[in-house]
Amino acid sequence: MESHQVVSVDEKEEISMEEPLILIKRNPDSKGGVRTLPFIIANEAFERLASQGIQPNMVIYLTKQYGLSAAEAANVLFLWSAATDFFPIVGAFMADSYVGRFRMIAFGSLVSLLGMVLLWLTTIIPQARPTTCNQFMCSSEYSATKSQLLYLYSCFGLMSIGAGGIRSSSIAFGADQIIDQKRRNNNDSNNNNAGTLRTFFSWYYVSTTVSVLGAVSCVVYVQNNWGWKVGFGVPALLMLFSAISFFLASPFYVIPKANKSLLTGFAQVLVATYKNRDISLSPCGTNELMYYHIKGSMPKPSEKLRFLNKACIIRNPQQDLTQDGRASDPWSICAVNQVEELKVLIKAIPIWLAGVFLAVVVNQSSFPVLQATSMNRHITSNFEVPAGSFSVFSMISMILCIVLYDRIIIPVLSKIKGKTVSLSLKNRMGIGIFFSCMSMSAAAVVECIRREMAIKQGFSENPQGVVSMSAVLWLLPQNMLLGLALGLSSISQIEFFYSELPKTMSSIASSLFLLGMSVGDLIASLIMSTVDDISKRGNQESWVSSNINKGHYDYYCWLLAGLSFFNFVYFIVCSKAYGPCQREGSENFDGDQ
Repeated sequence: MESHQVVSVDEKEEISMEEPLILIKRNPDSKGGVRTLPFIIANEAFERLASQGIQPNMVIYLTKQYGLSAAEAANVLFLWSAATDFFPIVGAFMADSYVGRFRMIAFGSLVSLLGMVLLWLTTIIPQARPTTCNQFMCSSEYSATKSQLLYLYSCFGLMSIGAGGIRSSSIAFGADQIIDQKRRNNNDSNNNNAGTLRTFFSWYYVSTTVSVLGAVSCVVYVQNNWGWKVGFGVPALLMLFSAISFFLASPFYVIPKANKSLLTGFAQVLVATYKNRDISLSPCGTNELMYYHIKGSMPKPSEKLRFLNKACIIRNPQQDLTQDGRASDPWSICAVNQVEELKVLIKAIPIWLAGVFLAVVVNQSSFPVLQATSMNRHITSNFEVPAGSFSVFSMISMILCIVLYDRIIIPVLSKIKGKTVSLSLKNRMGIGIFFSCMSMSAAAVVECIRREMAIKQGFSENPQGVVSMSAVLWLLPQNMLLGLALGLSSISQIEFFYSELPKTMSSIASSLFLLGMSVGDLIASLIMSTVDDISKRGNQESWVSSNINKGHYDYYCWLLAGLSFFNFVYFIVCSKAYGPCQREGSENFDGDQ
């Protein structure tokens, strides 16, 4: 038998490397606990209610009040949404490495409030926007000036930065209150601790979902019936409540210090790999090298992505290690588990990319509003559904999908089979991607019918004309299908990253989904700009024209449906290449193939 040479450090180093302990200065008898959680949950719930309430009708505000074309307004919203989903990554890094979670949430709350107040002022101060706009459109001769657009975009930027500060740290900060109280009370019951955390996570996601539902229904309704001044003033007031709710419990929070970021560890692996690039790796199956590892962890690296193994190879124990067995220079030699964590992240990237294009479909928020605006939205003679509120049907569909799957379908099938069964995470993601393709196909069919009817009814030159089609009945299928896609794929992505990535990478796992949404927004903006540029060549009407009746949004939807189908095929290939999930239960409908 070949002997394998390893060098390890003591248990103390193992604890500090795998799950760094955070030193906290506090009065241990009066800090943290469940009593602080409602304030943390309310902070993000009000922030979501405020920010999501502004977005649905923003395309109308930009086109009618600032004179932007439909394509320009859509691109602005894509970039705004991308920034909002990207800044939580920056916020998480800053909170973990420099300022701490409390300060990051506090900063985010104040900056978001400032951005919303400044946006509200655009409805009050005449000089903040073009003054020749009527309720339908702005004259191109009097479109927004550069200074007016700069002011407007600054408001968007402040709201995105603020959202990044809050959303990057809320869940982790709430968990800090629970975990630290258990530790102080010498409560070693992992079941009790896990149960409290699950309850917190459940209420957290329920509150944010309810907030979004309230935003796309109540806040949008206020904008449509009381105008922009009240419609943007209400979100600013809600954001004030968000900030107040967080600061009210300040004396009772456990406030962890900033700690070393996992991103630094990844950078160390890459740098150490480059520094050791001249080392020749031993053939697979042989054990001729010494690896630096932590006691109790993997003694040697896996054979996948072998070039990264150079980061944990010990050249000279006397030079590479200190007397107590620690790495003398963490930028020249890394622990095996540190290398493996980066490998796991790299392995998950192809699956993540499939979720990115799902985000392209999910983030098509501008066109559905224009589509709904041109259709009959009356449910009764006295009640009209706001055009920006139709996404509520997607959210209802998503909630029903989750409830039916977890509470009815799985229990019934498990009872029939006599054992616990479920769809694997990858299967749920794949089915969700397929539903996104079906949603875009349904949208294309409906838009083709709507456009033909608009032309027949004489609305070819009038984009404000309302065709005699029930928006509720015709737009319901695509919204329900989109909700199923969200309920199956998006939530499964979060579960997948949490289950597959090491526990030390929980913050990275939660951020990957938001990062995918951000990249999806950028790709959606690129597709929109490319389609607009190509389709209007030769003096042709753009597919995504501001006049929805002269454009061809049906072609645009078919393009997205086709790309979604290729994404579905790509996901199947990546899923097969990834292999079985390591931490998912084995009792699935098909064994997680």
